[in-house]
Amino acid sequence: MAKIIYVSNRLPVTINRNPESGEYSFTRSIGGLATGLSSVHNEGGSLWVGWSGLHEEDVSGSDAEELKRLLMREESCVPFQLSRKDFEDFYLGFCNEAIWPLFHYFPNRAHYHTDQWEAYFRVNRLFFEELKPYIEPGDTIWVHDYQLMLLPQMIREEFPEALVGFFLHIPFPSYEIMRLMPWREEIMEGLMGSDLLGFHTYDYVRHFISSARRLLGYEFSLGYLTAGQRLVRADVFPMGIDYEKYNQADNTPEVISAHAEVKRELSGKRTILSVDRLDYTKGIPERIKSFALFLDQHPEYHEKVELFLIVAPSRTEVEEYQDLLKEIRELVSATNGRHGSLGWTPIHFFYRSFSFEDLTALYMEADLLLVTALRDGMNLIAKEYLAARRDDTGVLILSETAGAVHELGESLMINPNDLQGIADAIDTGLKMDVEDQKRQNSIMKRRISRYNVRFWARDFVRKLEEVHEYQRSQSARNMIDSVESKMLADYEKSRKAIFFLDYDGTLVGFRDKPEKARPDAELLDIVSALCKSRGNRVVVISGREPKDLESFFSGVPIEMAAGHGSWVKMKGREWEKAELFSTEWKEGIRPILESYTDRTPGSFIEEKEFSLAWHYRRCEPDLAALRVGELKDSLYSVIENMNIGLLDGNKVLEVKDSFVNKGIAASEWLRGEEFDFIFAVGDDYTDEDLFDVVPDTAYSIKVGMTLSKAKYHVKGWRSLRGVLKKLARLD
Repeated sequence: MAKIIYVSNRLPVTINRNPESGEYSFTRSIGGLATGLSSVHNEGGSLWVGWSGLHEEDVSGSDAEELKRLLMREESCVPFQLSRKDFEDFYLGFCNEAIWPLFHYFPNRAHYHTDQWEAYFRVNRLFFEELKPYIEPGDTIWVHDYQLMLLPQMIREEFPEALVGFFLHIPFPSYEIMRLMPWREEIMEGLMGSDLLGFHTYDYVRHFISSARRLLGYEFSLGYLTAGQRLVRADVFPMGIDYEKYNQADNTPEVISAHAEVKRELSGKRTILSVDRLDYTKGIPERIKSFALFLDQHPEYHEKVELFLIVAPSRTEVEEYQDLLKEIRELVSATNGRHGSLGWTPIHFFYRSFSFEDLTALYMEADLLLVTALRDGMNLIAKEYLAARRDDTGVLILSETAGAVHELGESLMINPNDLQGIADAIDTGLKMDVEDQKRQNSIMKRRISRYNVRFWARDFVRKLEEVHEYQRSQSARNMIDSVESKMLADYEKSRKAIFFLDYDGTLVGFRDKPEKARPDAELLDIVSALCKSRGNRVVVISGREPKDLESFFSGVPIEMAAGHGSWVKMKGREWEKAELFSTEWKEGIRPILESYTDRTPGSFIEEKEFSLAWHYRRCEPDLAALRVGELKDSLYSVIENMNIGLLDGNKVLEVKDSFVNKGIAASEWLRGEEFDFIFAVGDDYTDEDLFDVVPDTAYSIKVGMTLSKAKYHVKGWRSLRGVLKKLARLD
């Protein structure tokens, strides 16, 4: 039976061993991923593979087998151990010294060491080897987070038909940040082994796509990246929480008791709550400074408001985190020393984790939740706080650089570096009318109650299945061996054949300058052989000018359509010009193109007799995408009442007479004769008119994996060469 296999750095359970009896016991881990997916995993039909949290030096042989047996039986988990050396170099090293700071926009804190990178690769390979025996046909493999970014490609290489998803629980940085990573291409290729990549926000998706385009050269169209013959989807899945668990928590005796204790402790004072693990990305020092500034500016709140600062220990062995803890303690002490009194402590600092019951009780009672993360992938604390507020009161102050802000836009948003802004937000929150609180919170709560963690997990898996179905539909259109064999057989049986061949991107690859893309000897041999075989008619149908095509194929008896059909040269005849309207429109269009050329480095204008083409192949991709949209808007406003059209080609935008296209040109050949074998091929939008006019019996082929009216796809122009060589009997 097909199953879901979750793969993460740590298992969702903490392993305990009785030092006297040696027996193992398990407790559920607390944290975003563990808490989020455990509720779905516990429903059954899944397996979870991950590091046990133990070291090889401590558990080996029969103990390791016994641990695996118990975890498989009781928790459906597959554990394995890491050596202390691998743990240090992989997790404490590359993961937390290179990836974590870089992806959170702290490049000055990132350190790159080759031995740590080698450990990262080695441990990803170890994860694969542990996972491999459990992969069966039909399984869905869902890999999680930044520790395992190489794993999807490792799975893909050995299980090419596997259904692989990946979710990143931290931010994905902009290209300008990502390019600083020395092993950026390897990481990106590792991620591209996935069928579906999930991120918390659209910004992260946009950054990933930009890096894939710039670093790997992959094209992006209609939501899919084209990686060879594979289509990869990147999409937004903001992670939810177990909403009911927090919303109904006050019905349990343990939470009722904890809540009563919290009320007694607070003694009617206004309460601000802050909950984080120890990390420099969380903005904890800035939070304390802002609260101190608030107290400086608002003495009326002295002895009336308190900040409960909860910091869960994290990476305690790392000196950088020890220094951060020291700074936090000093700031707390200074604030309490300056503002406190015998009966009032402004900041209550807790350096420990709280139980679900105690934390939920604080959520239920705190007037404000203060989240000032400098950068955060999501921040589920904000959602938990809202869910626990059964009466819809309370105020959420949320950093605009936390992923959750995209769902919780009704909160009081702050810039985490603006201490005065945070202090002002605290003042605003404490004064906010209860009805305003309820109005804002009810909107946010409805949103997070619908998109809870179960919905998040099922939405991802459902989307992964949709992507797989789409990939299969596209694969069915690939020129696989069976299709190619039938095509060759049909060609052998035919008595009269015609070939419509686009040029740039189809017969030859693209070059930075169009004049460099001349046919090589192999291509000329192929086309010549096709022309000489049984009286075939071979038509090169291109956006090129007549002089270019004549120069390229001098001495080869082809027929030609140039300028997307503006000029036609049929067998035994001279060039014939299509009946076109005046080209006076160029005078109004050229200045617009020149303006955008000036503003877009790398772009240039190619003037043809009946068209103007704006090329942007050499431009920076994101700027080009922006300029193309702007240019289209500018041109449409000018040509809407003219018989002028826009052709959106491969890295080129062409303005030409709207009554001329490749389909109309091809009709000149199809109208006069009947062919029992028709072959039509092209690579961009301008070829869709050609595919539209050829009959259903034709072999229409799109070069590349983008959406098309063509019946089949090939990977690229080199793949097409292989097909043409077989048709020309040169293979």
